[in-house]
Amino acid sequence: MPLITAWNTCSGFSAHACDCAGFVLGKRQKEEWIKITLHATIYCDFYPPEAMKSTTKSATATFQEKGGILRTREAIEAGIHPRTLYALRDDGVIEQAGRGLFRLASLPPMSEPDLAVVAKRVPTAVVCLISALAIHELTTQIPHAVQIAVLPGGHTPRISHPPIEVFRFSSETFTAGVEERLIDGITVRVFSPEKTLADVFKFRNRLGLEIAVEALRTYARKKGRRFDLVLDFARVCRVEKIMRPYLEAVA
Repeated sequence: MPLITAWNTCSGFSAHACDCAGFVLGKRQKEEWIKITLHATIYCDFYPPEAMKSTTKSATATFQEKGGILRTREAIEAGIHPRTLYALRDDGVIEQAGRGLFRLASLPPMSEPDLAVVAKRVPTAVVCLISALAIHELTTQIPHAVQIAVLPGGHTPRISHPPIEVFRFSSETFTAGVEERLIDGITVRVFSPEKTLADVFKFRNRLGLEIAVEALRTYARKKGRRFDLVLDFARVCRVEKIMRPYLEAVA
């Protein structure tokens, strides 16, 4: 469609649409409406099915380059148009792993989908307490929610699924003992085993002392245990006096 014809068509359509919808628009608002309609017409005219196929191939390649999983915002920033994103989903090339989160359907099933989704949705948070104990195989407890640490005063993450439990850590305890694990192709920030032991003793009244003691006994049976590091983190968390008798009992 020639540009002038498209402009005339869009102008007439836009004015008619405004009148039918009962909108009372000023001249400038009508011009903006016409521009939007014109852009849509030009997009449809200049992007035939062959071009769309090329676009979806490029988008699929972008997913592969990024590890196979992207948030909607990350996909758009990488140059993938929302229309292309949802076309890939409808064609079964990608699947929705969570709200605003997509992954290549060809990837193996996720071993820890809840951790992966939370890490992608809240990349600045750190997996902590029982969830961290589970990662390090230091507990028999099954977390009912993904427990994450955030800084005090920061934005409280809101995720409908999976369920999360947010704990506020001070700046000192938030930055100490952070490790990165690659889980299902996603980098997950989690506190180290030694730091997590100190954390569960710090939050013993909320979690239960028996969980902290069980984790410490399990850790004591592992090779490569570092009780000196546990004490260091106990000092950071200000629970050294509380932990020392239990450490002496299992060391």
